[in-house]
Amino acid sequence: MSGTADTGADEPDIRAAAEPPEAAALPAYAERVLDVAELIPPGRVMTYGDVAEWLEEGGPRQVGRVMALYGGAVPWWRVVRADGALLPGHELRALAHYREEGTPLREASRGAQGHIPRIDMRRARWDGS
Repeated sequence: MSGTADTGADEPDIRAAAEPPEAAALPAYAERVLDVAELIPPGRVMTYGDVAEWLEEGGPRQVGRVMALYGGAVPWWRVVRADGALLPGHELRALAHYREEGTPLREASRGAQGHIPRIDMRRARWDGS
């Protein structure tokens, strides 16, 4: 559409304008990844690799990319790194969710930077069943 005044002949679809652009262009693979993230019960987690394996498609990097781009609308804190480390830059937000949901954590040693705990993967990992 040009910068000229609108005559009303080609009015935009208001419904389409109200939808966020990323939702309109959500790739099918991203939808499947986000669907899995929504299935993970509170207090449990899956790794990026677990999600890819469950879908039988892609790998940890692809799942991580989907979560980085589109994960804000789902419980993103339940899809984690395999070592249980919290997502850099989002540690405190994630930690609040983990504590609220009762996710098993391993407290950080006194020497650990920032004393940020890790997820206890042995106890928190969900196998999708």
